[in-house]
Amino acid sequence: MPPEKPVPALANFEKAFRPRSVAVIGASDDATRISGRALHYLIRAGYRGAIYPVNNRRETVQGLRAYAALADVPQTPDIALIALPSRLLEGALTECLEQGVGAAVVYAAGFAETGSDGGALQDRLAAIAAAGDIRLFGPNCLGLLHTDSGFAGTFSSAFDTALPTPGGAAIVSQSGAYGGHLAYLCEKRGIGVGYWVSTGNEAGTDVADCIHWLALQDDVSVILAYAEGVRDGETFRAALQAAHDHRKPVVFMKVGQSAAGATAAQSHTASLAGTDAVFDALCRQYGVYRAQTTQEQVDVAYAADRGRFPTGRSLGIITVSGGFGVQLCDAAERGGLDVTPLAESGRAKLRELNPMGSDNNPCDTTAGWLNDMSLITKTFDVMYSDGGYDSIIGSFTMLPDSPTYGEEIRKAIGAGTSEFLDRPTALCMEARTEVVRAYERDGFLVFDDSERAVTALSALAYFAVHFDTPVVRRDRKRTTRAPLGSDPLSEHAAQQLLTEAGIPFPASTLVTHPDDVAKAAADLGFPLVMKIVSPDIAHKTEIGGVVLAVEDEAQATAAYATVLERSTAAAPSARIEGVLLGVMCPKGVETIVGVTNDPVFGPTVMFGLGGVQAELFRDVAFRVGELDRDEALKLIREIRGYPLLTGFRGASAADIHGLADVLVAASRFAVTHANGLDSLELNPVVVLGEGHGVLALDALITVRPDPREH
Repeated sequence: MPPEKPVPALANFEKAFRPRSVAVIGASDDATRISGRALHYLIRAGYRGAIYPVNNRRETVQGLRAYAALADVPQTPDIALIALPSRLLEGALTECLEQGVGAAVVYAAGFAETGSDGGALQDRLAAIAAAGDIRLFGPNCLGLLHTDSGFAGTFSSAFDTALPTPGGAAIVSQSGAYGGHLAYLCEKRGIGVGYWVSTGNEAGTDVADCIHWLALQDDVSVILAYAEGVRDGETFRAALQAAHDHRKPVVFMKVGQSAAGATAAQSHTASLAGTDAVFDALCRQYGVYRAQTTQEQVDVAYAADRGRFPTGRSLGIITVSGGFGVQLCDAAERGGLDVTPLAESGRAKLRELNPMGSDNNPCDTTAGWLNDMSLITKTFDVMYSDGGYDSIIGSFTMLPDSPTYGEEIRKAIGAGTSEFLDRPTALCMEARTEVVRAYERDGFLVFDDSERAVTALSALAYFAVHFDTPVVRRDRKRTTRAPLGSDPLSEHAAQQLLTEAGIPFPASTLVTHPDDVAKAAADLGFPLVMKIVSPDIAHKTEIGGVVLAVEDEAQATAAYATVLERSTAAAPSARIEGVLLGVMCPKGVETIVGVTNDPVFGPTVMFGLGGVQAELFRDVAFRVGELDRDEALKLIREIRGYPLLTGFRGASAADIHGLADVLVAASRFAVTHANGLDSLELNPVVVLGEGHGVLALDALITVRPDPREH
């Protein structure tokens, strides 16, 4: 990979995380106070840079010379830790600007989280920082640290005992308390943490900025992130792109759900596409692993930190008890790992090696190997050599902790896996911490539960696949308002726009006078569907504005009058453009294709089964931004109903590639018109037999009001 070009938006991160000098403004002599803790941590950790306490009431602070003002400090500090009340912050940050400080941390609370007055003060701090290119963290944050240099710009109680053990993990959290909790759990789990940062109210620096910079650091092996919300979709996507490009696993805990910006009453798509679902889709696009629990987040980070990723999802299982083998098989199925049978050559070797054990996958060795440890060594070798498994889980209960057998077991497993250290081997056991650490030093992943082990290995396989899968990059130039305008669009108008965009519809014509109905119907051919056309009627079926299976000219004339009458009665103020006559579509698999314009991430494509199934079962999948054919095909395969498109129970396979083309066209249309589009829905989209195409039967486009009109 070519050298990384500097990213202007990431200026002064180096000064923030690896400063050569630190000023602590408002430093207290009392190491138990918030204003004294960061200084205490810096001294205790043996920070190798210069430390300048700023306190105009004392000559020394915690044994160090104090300075009355930042201007008195003998050199310009790289970073300032500001431990002052909110009323003094503008002056302190302005002084940082005047002295050329590169980064600043504001610990104090009482800003945007408290209301408009606090929000206004926060905005002023952000403006000061921006004017001086100061990398600002906070306010209302717990700061940051870099363990290798001993830099501790934080007052978090998570570090009362010591800074984390240095390592490849990086923790980024909007919540300082959660970030501190993660650091504590990582230490307990044996995960070294090199970088830790709490972003708080994010007046200047957000989680995305931190992820982006950390993804570029050679000494980062995995990033643990926590956020309650994302404020800038483009910045966030750029950060995930950087992590993907540099093969840095990101394990994300995202909490909270909110409604999408689109109006749910106007579109099934909008009612299904909450912001949380969009975030989920973004994670899948960029290969970010979204953890559901804190334990899962730490387990996955623990596994990813080792840097060994399986090339596939095949799993070998070795146990000392058949019951544990069954348990692991069940967990593997839930985790999407394949417990494939062992090749016959391997089975023959196992039968000869251990006649009392099983000869397949999972392999139950029974307890006989305790008399001959080489059986374990040879079993691992056979499972890897002949089974070709991408990873193996060995379940050994509490035996590794045994004073009698423990050390010999570790040596035996190590000998059996020494030729296969390019792939992860996980062991399920209960043992003392020092025993577990010995196995970890030998390169093994250790878990106390089958489900946790499988989840971690499944996550590693997930990362491996995504690292090798290119991500579609958004073309930011493709945005315009025209020709959507700001007025509501009828189905006929929507179809005209979408047809030009490459989305196929059945042949149709708009009729505006009863005298023209018979000829228009005859020209199209029967059977026909007839629908009212009005920009003010989104759901035509609900008001009786649709007539199906029109078989001749007489029925067409009657249907024309019927839909007009029903529509006028149900919506007397609606603007009526006419009646749309369309050729009835052949039978196929009904699906739904939609786009919402998410307020943070922009156009987001939704795909699912058509009719009520998408809304009833929520069997839908999402992607953010413009798709290519490969990404569209992956999206189609994500829904649970995908087998219905491949020929379920003897049915003919559907035209999946034609469907992918529709998804690509819809995404391109949405990105092109992102400034004016609110939502787009094609429902149903009928997928015909393989090679016979796809037809969208109904189209709904809602537009955003033109801000220039307000």
